[in-house]
Amino acid sequence: MEIFAQIVGWIGAFLVVLAYFLVSYKKVQGDSMVYQLMNLVGAIGVGINTSYQEAWPSFAIQIVWGIIAIVALVKGVKR
Repeated sequence: MEIFAQIVGWIGAFLVVLAYFLVSYKKVQGDSMVYQLMNLVGAIGVGINTSYQEAWPSFAIQIVWGIIAIVALVKGVKR
């Protein structure tokens, strides 16, 4: 389980940083589905890792990060 948590965590961290890079360099829009999906999947990945490591403050941040992405995705679908 530890290796799985590490791999998922690294993939999640990569996605969050990549999403930030893409929006910072105007390759995607901050309200785009791609950006929000990258943030959501990234938050889930990092959340799995931090939960496994029992790093509860980081886990809480990932929950908030994921909720923000979900709300943005729902708003995007409604548009």
